[in-house]
Parts: sequence; C-alpha cells; structure tokens
Amino acid sequence: MQINKALTIAGSDSGGGAGIQADLKTFQELGAFGMTALTAVTAQNTLGVQDVFPLTTEMVQKQMTSIGDDIGVDALKTGMLFNAEIIKVVAETIRKYKWEKLVVDPVMIAKGGASLLQQQAVAALKSELLPLAMVITPNIPEAEVLTGMEIKSNEDKQDAAKRLYQMGVKFVIIKGGHDDNSLESCDYLYDGKQMTIFRSPRIKTKNTHGTGCTFSAAITAELAKGANVQEAVSTAKNFIQSAIENQLDIGNGHGPTNHWAYKSKALNV
Repeated sequence: MQINKALTIAGSDSGGGAGIQADLKTFQELGAFGMTALTAVTAQNTLGVQDVFPLTTEMVQKQMTSIGDDIGVDALKTGMLFNAEIIKVVAETIRKYKWEKLVVDPVMIAKGGASLLQQQAVAALKSELLPLAMVITPNIPEAEVLTGMEIKSNEDKQDAAKRLYQMGVKFVIIKGGHDDNSLESCDYLYDGKQMTIFRSPRIKTKNTHGTGCTFSAAITAELAKGANVQEAVSTAKNFIQSAIENQLDIGNGHGPTNHWAYKSKALNV
C-alpha cells in the first residue's frame, strides 16, 4: 500500500480553523498522511489574533530535517512563515532535499486584519521561495503586495498571474475571494501559456476563516497523491466550496470552514 505524504510548514492556529490545524484536517480528508514543521504559535480565535510567538530558525530547520532524513515528502506547502530568517532556512532545506512539489500560500494578513508576515520578509519570499515553487496561491491583496500592482479587474488578475510566473513559479493561481463579483468567485490559473478560470457560486457568509490554508492544503494533498496541477486545483476548488457552503457557525467572528463536508458529500452522508 502506497502512503502519500504531505508536509505543511506553517503556524499553529489555536482556534483550529487555519494554519497547520486546517492543513492536517484537509490532508486527512483527502487521504494524504500529514506532517508538520511549525514556524510559529498563535493565540487566535474567530475574533482575531491575540499574539504570535515565532519559533527559532534552528527549530524550524530541525523539524524539516527530521522529516527529510527519515519519512520523506511527496508534496509540501508553506503557510505562515512570519519573517525573512525563517523563509531563508525553509528555502535552504527544501533545496537540500530537492523537494519539488511545493505549494506556496503567501500568508500575510489574518482574516481579522493582523499582520502575519513582517514587511522585510516579502523580499525574501520573492527571492528565496518563489523560484522553488510549483504552485503559488495568493488572494488579491497578497498578489498586489507581491507584484506591486493594483488589481481591480479580471484583466488585472491575469496580468498579476503573468508577473508572478516571471518570478520563477511554474503555476500561479490568483484567487477571487476578495473581488467585487457578487455572484461568482473566479480563480485564475496560469501555467506560462494558458489561463484557466475556475468558477464557483459566491456564498454570502462571514465564516471563511482558513479558506486560503485549506485550499492550498487540498492542492498539496492531491499533488502528493500524483494528480497534475489542473486536477489538484479542480479538486481543491470543490473541496473549499463544500467547506464554505456547509457552515459550522463556530465562534463570534469569522468562523472556520467545514473540513469534513467534501467527504460527507461524496459519501452522501
């Protein structure tokens, strides 16, 4: 029996809706064995981030080395990396083990508005990590920071995708959750030649905490299982749509998505 192994390098969300908690739930639901390298611990709930405690670069590297020396990785993703020093050591370790199926979720701002990436870390993200990435999954605000352009239209999304591709990423997904379309959420996938649009009905809800983490984790799980990028994004789009549609309504702020909804729907539960 082949075990497909997926690694998440990210921060912990004590509220369970985002970060490594969301990643591990998603890996499990999609049939991938989940592993973690923790970058930071947050005190966090649906109302916001109360505090952030980054781990040392040495500890981040040791976690990745422990996995690389023994278990191995079929695909991996990064989430909250917090600072330039952590980004550099993560990139260095990825190069050491020649891990190729890397999904970069450039986590910058929490749903409640708290900054999760220091300003000086953006340059390190672009120079160190993006050239190693198979896939990058920014939302519109993150894509604006990475490209230095304002994104207001579908044409802007396509232009931003092309600019990020030129930074060395093989596949760029500009997510549409933050755009002004009240009927649809349209994600743009660019592979250097073709632009593919993934559409889904927009759900009016405040319970979207951890959607970016979950979406990128679903792509990672599918890549670990051998899917190509188009297939992985299609499954991830369906996974996150089910997770948003079937609300849990937990907490008093931006609640988490429903990570078991996709499998329950498939099983007609």
